[in-house]
Amino acid sequence: MRKTLLALPLLVAVPLMAQMPKDIPGTLDAKRVTSGTYSIDTDHTLIGWTVNHLGFNDYYGLFGGITGTLKLSTTAPATNSVTIDIPISGLTTTNAKLNGHLNSPDFFDTAKFPAAKFVSTRVVVKGMSAMITGNLTLHGVTKPIVLDARFTGAGSGMMSKKETVGFHATTTVKRSEFGMGGFVPFVSDAVPLKITAAFEKTG
Repeated sequence: MRKTLLALPLLVAVPLMAQMPKDIPGTLDAKRVTSGTYSIDTDHTLIGWTVNHLGFNDYYGLFGGITGTLKLSTTAPATNSVTIDIPISGLTTTNAKLNGHLNSPDFFDTAKFPAAKFVSTRVVVKGMSAMITGNLTLHGVTKPIVLDARFTGAGSGMMSKKETVGFHATTTVKRSEFGMGGFVPFVSDAVPLKITAAFEKTG
């Protein structure tokens, strides 16, 4: 009986392994990217943030549930554009009590401002990288920011079979500029953001 129970995971895994592609679906090959409209793969897109706590150490958190659209042209990259919608109320850390505090009026006040939005206004592509200028609306305030983005892979999604492209991007925002200066300087004002995003072609 024990041997039978131990064998069950293998019986499930073998059919799944048979469906696995021989090669990794996404590769760092810009020639695999095609023009069109793409939607964010919400399940595989995250924004990580970092703040310094009382001068002792850095603390990390995540935003998930992100949606958005990428309009991509391989022949006229200056016309590329992206919009990103971020449900702030879905933020997470390893501390449930802190999650509640961050949602309070001391910080994001998500009862009034449940979401943030980034809309690009200019895209400058250089090789595998791009500087994406746009407007970030957060906590009811809109300010320009610049995303330093780089292409990380393209190919056909293993499960969805849709054309998929991936990017990483970084930027830093000052929360006081968005009316969120509570506890500065005990909690750092400048907040680095790390974005990892996958987009699936829809048209």
